[in-house]
Parts: sequence; structure tokens; C-alpha cells
Amino acid sequence: MHIPDNYLSPQTCAVMGAVMVPVWTVCIRRLKVSLPGREVSRMGVAAAFSFLGMMFNVPMPGGTTGHAVGGTLIALVLGPYAACIAVSTALLLQALLFGDGGILSFGANCFNMAFVLPFTGWVVAGAVRKLLKNSRRGDLISAGIGAYAGINAGALCAAVEFGIQPMLFRDAAGNAMYCPYGLQVAVPAMMAGHLTVFGAAEVLFTVAILGFLQAGGALSFPDTGGRTPAAVKVLLTALVVLTPLGLLAQGTAWGEWDAGEIAATGAGYTPSGMRGGALLQALLPEYSLAGMPAWTGYVISAAAGAALLIILFRLAAGLLGKTGIKRRV
Repeated sequence: MHIPDNYLSPQTCAVMGAVMVPVWTVCIRRLKVSLPGREVSRMGVAAAFSFLGMMFNVPMPGGTTGHAVGGTLIALVLGPYAACIAVSTALLLQALLFGDGGILSFGANCFNMAFVLPFTGWVVAGAVRKLLKNSRRGDLISAGIGAYAGINAGALCAAVEFGIQPMLFRDAAGNAMYCPYGLQVAVPAMMAGHLTVFGAAEVLFTVAILGFLQAGGALSFPDTGGRTPAAVKVLLTALVVLTPLGLLAQGTAWGEWDAGEIAATGAGYTPSGMRGGALLQALLPEYSLAGMPAWTGYVISAAAGAALLIILFRLAAGLLGKTGIKRRV
């Protein structure tokens, strides 16, 4: 679901970025009055979970891949405003350091995965939870349903963003300048994977981690002075070590192909906007290190990305200091 640069027109990217600015502003303002500064460090742990979850690629019959995001999980533990900022930060790190998602399309990716996904999942999970008994099983069932709804809502938004490109932006020859697949192709292609395999991956990721945190008592960690519980540390370490499993999935996620793959997958040409568009050279493209086996680069990238996110939010926590708190679980 990470939209690369040059798939969307600059105009679309500008609109999506403009939409996200007030969203981020509201989220930050709400967090200033709802989360004490020392607890902001928890958002770094949450961002690390999302970052690592997105490295576990899941194969889809037909040769494409997808992944979980964890936005609903974070929203249920820390609230949707914290989830938006945490996932946005993870997406920014992925784009800048690893070339996973574009810089120009950063606003669109955040709209889909950091705004629509966690807020939808949080609302749906809350509604389902009211219908079920207030129990651990009810919490997990509602979380799973919310996670499924959230990732599919985000995927639908991405599909629409792809699909309107050939309707709005064509060159003199009538060819699409950016994503060449209209709504009749983009929506079924995106939703087929997310309604099945990738949606199931999001549910499994959300329910498994939430259940683990509940069993280990880690959900009470706002009362520990901001210290990370041992259960959380163990889980993060395990995810880092296991990230090479994401390399087993062959193929590229639909909508994340490069210009050459676009030409070879039915379009028959390379859209002019993709051919001549801006392209940032990432420091560790595709989570790889030159001269090292793929799995080694993947583990190092996973550990470095997770550590950077935790450090960034701990620094932010130190700057913000203590404020009042209203839990949103």
C-alpha cells in the first residue's frame, strides 16, 4: 500500500499533503492535553511495531505481496491520535531511509495508512466491543474486526487515488501520465488482496500482539513511569530477528511497481510522468546493504529503524515534559 513517487500526479500529492497538515495539527494538539510527555516514548515503541509489521511481506496468489500495518492496534492501545502520529513517523522513516513509499506521495500514504486506517479501525472496534461482553475475548474479537475494516478502508482510498490518475492526467497522445490503471482495474486489484490475504494478516498481527500484551500485563505500562515492559522488549526483539521471513514472499505489491514493471504488466508503455519524475535515492534501498546477504541487510534495517523510532520519540518525550492525561483505550 506504499505508493511510490510518480504514481500520483504532483497535484494529487499536493492535495493529499494539504489534507494531512490539519490532521497532524489536530492530533498533536490532542496529544498535548491527553498524553504526558514521559509517555510519548510509548509512541516510539508503537511506531516500531508498525514499522516492523510492514516488513513482513505476505504473498498473494498471482505474484503480488502485501503486509500488515498495525494502525488499529496502536489506536486501541494509545488512541487514534497517537496512532496517526506514530504510523506517520514510521512511514517517513521508511520513505527517507529505505525508499519504501515516496517522498512526494508521503501525504497520500499517511492519509491511507496513518489516518483512514487507524481511525476506521478504532471506530469499528469500539462499536463491536459495545455489542460483546466486556471480556478479554470480546476485546480481541472487536480488535480483529476493527483491524480488518481499517486496512480495507485504507486500501480502498489508495485504489481510488490510483484509479483517478488516468481520468485526470493524460498526455497529447492520450496515454496516462502517471498510474495507468483506471478505477475498473485499480479497485478490484487492490481490494482482492486486502479483503483476503492482507486483511487476514492485519487481523492476525493485531490480535496476536494485543493478546500477547494483555497476557504479559504490558497494557498497564503507562503506570510504569514510561519504562518499556520486558514483554514488549522481547516481542520487539523477536520481530526484528524474524523479519527475514518477509523476504520469502516473491513479487512486488500491486501499485508499487517501478516504471519497467509498469510497461511489462499490461500498460505497454512507461507513463511520461513516471519516466521523467523525481526519484530520491534512499540510503538503504529496499532494506538492503551493499555486499551483504539480503537477510542480513533486512535484520540490520529492521533493528536500525525500530531503534531510531524509539529514540526519536524518547527525545520528544524529554522535550515535552509532563502534562495531564486522559486515557483513550
